[in-house]
Amino acid sequence: MMKSEDLIRVLDEYYPGARCELNYTRDYELLIATVLSAQCTDKRVNEVTKVLFAKYNLAGLKNADIKDIEAIIRPCGSHTKKAQYIKTIATRLIDDYNGTVPNNREYLESLPGVGRKTCNVVLSNIYDVPAIAVDTHVSRVSIRLGFAKEDDDVSVIEQKLMKKFPKDKWSRLHHQLVLFGRYHCTARNPKCEDCLFKESCKYYKKITH
Repeated sequence: MMKSEDLIRVLDEYYPGARCELNYTRDYELLIATVLSAQCTDKRVNEVTKVLFAKYNLAGLKNADIKDIEAIIRPCGSHTKKAQYIKTIATRLIDDYNGTVPNNREYLESLPGVGRKTCNVVLSNIYDVPAIAVDTHVSRVSIRLGFAKEDDDVSVIEQKLMKKFPKDKWSRLHHQLVLFGRYHCTARNPKCEDCLFKESCKYYKKITH
């Protein structure tokens, strides 16, 4: 099995400047963008939020006609449900924290549409809280490289990665794994032949033997 230090070394070669690919300028924009990213690509979310955040600030979202929010975010999928999430999140942030996204995991996870993955993304990027947000890319790469098992759910994968890697590497590692899964170790037609991990990759061994 691959050593954790080898994974970090190679990912540093692939993505030395890894960062969140969701565009935002305010803390609540990242929170809402991450909620919108469920079952949607970051590229499409960025196209949608460019329009949404140009038209509305947080107070505007609280008071907006929900049908207008739905129309703007429709390309992200589940637009009816996500529009309601956005209005509720805006309302609660304003009422509870004067419009600021707090460094409070319990509170954030009580917001609609905000699970542990979204919370990890927000706390990591805004407050530098060490965290590994496990999405489909992180999950796929972790399983293929042998850091997790096929039947592990996202919470188990997160715990395994946290045990295997130094805490000060978690947030950077998360971004690197996302980018590696998004652009290299893709779900379909991964770029195995060019991969620096292929000699120790369980997936590569399986498909070539």
